Amino acid sequence: MGEKKGFFSRLASGLTKTRNNIVSGIEAIFSGSSNIDDDFYEELEEILIMADLGINATTSIIENLKAKVKENKIKEPSECRELLMASMKEQMALPKDAYEFENKKSVVLLIGVNGVGKTTSVGKLAGQLKDEGKKVMVAAADTFRAAAIEQLTEWAHRANVDIIAQKEGADPAAVIFDAVTAAKSRNVDVLLCDTAGRLHNKKNLMEELRKIDRVISREYPDAFRETLVVLDGTTGQNALAQAKQFSEVADISGIVLTKLDGTAKGGIAIAIQSELKIPVKYIGVGEHIDDLQKFNPDDFIDALFDHKREA
Repeated sequence: MGEKKGFFSRLASGLTKTRNNIVSGIEAIFSGSSNIDDDFYEELEEILIMADLGINATTSIIENLKAKVKENKIKEPSECRELLMASMKEQMALPKDAYEFENKKSVVLLIGVNGVGKTTSVGKLAGQLKDEGKKVMVAAADTFRAAAIEQLTEWAHRANVDIIAQKEGADPAAVIFDAVTAAKSRNVDVLLCDTAGRLHNKKNLMEELRKIDRVISREYPDAFRETLVVLDGTTGQNALAQAKQFSEVADISGIVLTKLDGTAKGGIAIAIQSELKIPVKYIGVGEHIDDLQKFNPDDFIDALFDHKREA
């Protein structure tokens, strides 16, 4: 319970900038409007778009809110708060099998451009899964950055999990081949692969991911496959653009959104899910190993609206 509560309060404080950006404006509309009319909805829409929720998510949330207001015969703007939160939560609901890979023999690829916290996310996930009693292995297939190999090695030691790595500049698919072979022989539950994400060179990236995909399909056809794209929450709409580009070159099954503690653009979590129909599965609000957590839409929206709660 302590850890859960701890993360909720870190999430709430991490979302302070976003909250100041969105919620103070929303509260002003709720308390300042005398009735629920077109102006009320327009102002609300403007605030949500400004907070990086994007057009799609905002439109869905407002439509949903209008339907709820009608259905519940709400007359007072102040009574819309809970309904707005409810429609935001619905917008972000995760599929039931979102974390299926944890319960299967799986190969999880993490891709993302440099600097988004990708290698760190691999390390944190490895540590958490190990703590849950899983046999975990990591593969350093981001071979074009020597620092990535060193960093992942450091995380592997800290989490006490096996790492498969080659020297800088090695063929990423060859690293994955070694890792898959080792994972099978050592009866590993989850193989986490740190892969490169050079979006500026999309053709090469596509080729590389195809090669990796072929290796896994050929050598480990029974493995459950999960591909997570890691995005930096502080970059707002740019993160959404990256997610779109990555989804063109790989079959993305989920998003890891990092650095939400440093941004006023936390609404991007809602936008990405709505625009791409790819669920946000993990969010990061700090440097510590437990600052990366499974995404819980209810917690996220409650923290965003600073909804006090007891764990």
